[in-house]
Amino acid sequence: MSIPAFLLRRTGSLLLVLLVTSFVVFGLMYLAPGSPLSFVLGPRGGTPEQIARVTEQYHLDDPFFVRYFAWLGDIVQGQLGDSIVYRQGVSDLIGGRIGTTVALIALAVIIIAIVGIGLGLLASLRGGWTDQIVTTLATLGLATPTFVIGVALISLFAVGLGWFPTNGSGGGGIDTLWHLALPAVALSVASAAYLARITRASVLEEEGREHVQTAVARGLRSSLIVRRHVLRNALIPITTVMGLTIATLIAGAVVVENVFALDGLGSLLVRAILQRDFAVVQAVILVLVVAFVVINAIVDFLYTLIDPRIQLGSTR
Repeated sequence: MSIPAFLLRRTGSLLLVLLVTSFVVFGLMYLAPGSPLSFVLGPRGGTPEQIARVTEQYHLDDPFFVRYFAWLGDIVQGQLGDSIVYRQGVSDLIGGRIGTTVALIALAVIIIAIVGIGLGLLASLRGGWTDQIVTTLATLGLATPTFVIGVALISLFAVGLGWFPTNGSGGGGIDTLWHLALPAVALSVASAAYLARITRASVLEEEGREHVQTAVARGLRSSLIVRRHVLRNALIPITTVMGLTIATLIAGAVVVENVFALDGLGSLLVRAILQRDFAVVQAVILVLVVAFVVINAIVDFLYTLIDPRIQLGSTR
């Protein structure tokens, strides 16, 4: 499959997934108990005139399909709607917070790639006590919930030692990296542990292949064998896990952003759900779905670069 055909096919899949997701999310929010009026007018409510004005402004009394198709038409025109609670455009809300989430996930991905692949290679190539220690650490990392790791990091490095700030995303540049260091570590522990185990298993499997044994018998340098014959062939499952990991980090960022009080998409989504801010919930989820589909497409494209025998868009 050519690259334009692959992109066209992926775009069609993305639009279909977005359509189904938008209908499901809109339906669930529509059926959820409670009303956004309580957050707009306050706990005491408002006068009948205020209730009628807000209801008419946000079309809260319109039938389900009327509201859904009206919202879908706005999405096609690039309009994500207005927040009932924040009284501003959803695009502005997302634009002001997406940078924090992207920076957090990017930093976590770097940590996962370096630590996960590094520990997996160390365990598979060294063996013995090194393998046992790495396997034990990976098991502990997988078994510990993200919020527990986050609280422990705050207690030790932020409150106890005072090395890192406890909340906020910083003012940009190095300050932002410093503020996001602990959240990125908390977000990456479980994924790095999983990637380490996958890397270890893949490398051990490749080391037993006949072509690797032939290279050893020919007396090639061990570093050359690992780089050209072992690691490259082991990159397919490693790349797959990395792609799935990045996708799951998007969901995991919701927990981390709330633990570290970061003003990102995750914390915005949680507050919007609690406040029945329909437009914000729907828009944020659609952004996350787009990111998930795009990441999977990038992973499929990387397969063809790693192994030329894999055709672009092939199901085999």
